[in-house]
Amino acid sequence: MKLLEGKTALIFGIANDHSIAWGIAQAMHAQGARMAFSYSSPALERRVRPLAEKVDAVFIEKCDVSRDEEIEAVFARTADELGTIDILVHSIAFANREELMGNFYETSRDGFHLAFDISVYSFIALARAALPLMNQGGSMLTMTANGGERVWPNYNVMGVAKAALEATMRYLAADLGPRDIRVNAISAGPIRTLSAAGVSGFKLMYRHFPSIAPLRRNITIEDVGETAVWLSSDMARSVTGVVLFVDSGFNVLGVPTITDQV
Repeated sequence: MKLLEGKTALIFGIANDHSIAWGIAQAMHAQGARMAFSYSSPALERRVRPLAEKVDAVFIEKCDVSRDEEIEAVFARTADELGTIDILVHSIAFANREELMGNFYETSRDGFHLAFDISVYSFIALARAALPLMNQGGSMLTMTANGGERVWPNYNVMGVAKAALEATMRYLAADLGPRDIRVNAISAGPIRTLSAAGVSGFKLMYRHFPSIAPLRRNITIEDVGETAVWLSSDMARSVTGVVLFVDSGFNVLGVPTITDQV
């Protein structure tokens, strides 16, 4: 029997076939999950719809997570077409490009608010909307990064947002645990996604990552997807409030050993 046989997932954050959320969707589909997608803007629909067809998604629906009425619309459709869900995946983050370069102290007030609204508050909003539809034993997942614990060059306000997201995950885990709903986060190493492309200097960091991380390799969306499957399955039924690292061991390092290998 497949690990997610009979389970239904609602996945937010697919932008294209390089998205972490797409890696998760493929892995969950392979393990028997039925699913539906949400995408953030009309411009992304032409990329997301063919992906949805590849995994037999029940529906795809636009959702700007800064607008409560759009969140409500997605979950109304979810209730109509899926009935209930077992898995909620939040793979959403955004900050203005100018906030992801230079000095952190230059973060604008508007830029700070925007990053926290899209990258952090949206998880609270989605969790609250999902709750009436979530089956007992359900799983909520969000995506974070080590830049929320340690300083990454140019990650700036997004690093602070990831720290807040991890705290949000723990508070949700405490709230929802009595309902037998688990809430966890996956902290992935650098992956060449659309959002990562907005971080100044990311390509250089990505290129040198395999020479520093203990396992000496980069991370793929498939690595994250398979971890998400386990966290969402009954095999992880007693795991909640956890940040699980999928980063080739990078998080254990204090001062990395620099080599000439790339």
